[in-house]
Amino acid sequence: MSINVLCITSHSDIPETEMFIGLHRSGFHMEIMCPPEAPHRKRLIDAGVPVTNLSLKGRFDPTGISEIRSFIEKNHIDILHLFNNKAASNGIIASRGLPVKIICYRGTVGNVSFFDPASWTTYLHPRVDKIICVSEAIRKYFLNMRLLSLRIKPEKVVTVYKGHDISWYNEKPADLKKEFSIPESAFVVCCAANYRPGKGIEFLVEATKLFPADTNLHILLVGNMNSSALIKKINQSPLKNNFHLTGFRRDAPALMAASDVSVLLSIKKEGLSKVVIESMIYGVVPIVTAIGGNTELVVDGESGIVIPPKNARALHAALISLMKNPMLRKTLGDNAKKRIIDHFKNQTTVDQTLAIYNDLMSG
Repeated sequence: MSINVLCITSHSDIPETEMFIGLHRSGFHMEIMCPPEAPHRKRLIDAGVPVTNLSLKGRFDPTGISEIRSFIEKNHIDILHLFNNKAASNGIIASRGLPVKIICYRGTVGNVSFFDPASWTTYLHPRVDKIICVSEAIRKYFLNMRLLSLRIKPEKVVTVYKGHDISWYNEKPADLKKEFSIPESAFVVCCAANYRPGKGIEFLVEATKLFPADTNLHILLVGNMNSSALIKKINQSPLKNNFHLTGFRRDAPALMAASDVSVLLSIKKEGLSKVVIESMIYGVVPIVTAIGGNTELVVDGESGIVIPPKNARALHAALISLMKNPMLRKTLGDNAKKRIIDHFKNQTTVDQTLAIYNDLMSG
């Protein structure tokens, strides 16, 4: 008998979309509820995966709850797989009293606590059967949570990495000379992130202050960098004229692919960074901080460089090493790509999720 699964999501990135398709092709009856503007909705429909429009307006959306409950009852749903906070809180309410298994996906470290009432409406709700974490760092966060005798059972929390396939990433490297007047001989560092304190972008700027003013080093800051404090720091760098703030770019992977190095300098709460994965797939050497899931992606000295957080001098030393040694850069870049191919496969994600579904239904 086919198992009926309802997945409720919002944006559904490429790995998530391809996982749904893989599960559908494996014989499960997959149903997806997502907003009509979800970016990869058409891909799901073209692959034969049933898609129903659902736009949740908050963590408690009476209309959305009614639509979800009606859908569960009409389609005899066995498993409810919820991919964000809105989906979790509304889905749990909608399924009250119904014989469905509930799975919640978690892609970020932190912001869940026994002390937080909102957490009890999502991940800590007693009717949640399984929490799927995108990195081991997130799983450990859940297992380390404590409140008197309250603990999360280890068997309730499992790590499933988001799998990838290099065929999804075919952006041609951008022409940095044409668009930004960056010399072809320049060493280019790309940092793709929206500015916020937790991303540690200030430490990249601080690292550039340790270089002479004539260093042929250029920095691409891709994303929203609307911070007067950050701009002030950049203007204090001897390489201030070598910073290129691109703003939001749909072709961010093309900018990444044209760079020599990517950096992610998070100082807290990092799940499993899509930016790092993309840079590795393009063979661009990642430099990351030892925070969250970063070290699960990058093996220090083998497929990239891992440095302590908040350490501009360590970043400076890593950049110097890569600038002076093109062969090291090539080796690390090649190994980075191979690591994603070997250890973060889409089919592995599908297989592990299938196993979780089957285990829940046989329990």
